[in-house]
Amino acid sequence: MHDAAVPPERAQEIYAQVYEWFQQNAAVFAEAGAELQSVETASTVRHRAGGPVIVDGPFTEAREAVGGFAVVDVPDRDAALALARTWPMLVLPGTSVEVRPMVTDYSQFEE
Repeated sequence: MHDAAVPPERAQEIYAQVYEWFQQNAAVFAEAGAELQSVETASTVRHRAGGPVIVDGPFTEAREAVGGFAVVDVPDRDAALALARTWPMLVLPGTSVEVRPMVTDYSQFEE
């Protein structure tokens, strides 16, 4: 857990919620291996005092660190953002979830 100010009991509770989140959402996880689209397509779900908020762009701040990633197969961006807003660790200050589509049309790379 990235926030040293989180008491061990609270950290354990959040990790249990993360485990439960993965179990509840197992059906949407996809095989990794595809490429992400450019950063211009990214949105980020951020922790705020009033709850998770969505902002445009991959705004990872210098004090933030990548804690992992998941590739999910959902119908559209709205579904991905709705799922990201449920990430249990968003209760912690400084936590964010970047949402970016996968490349599905490789014809743009053909010469």
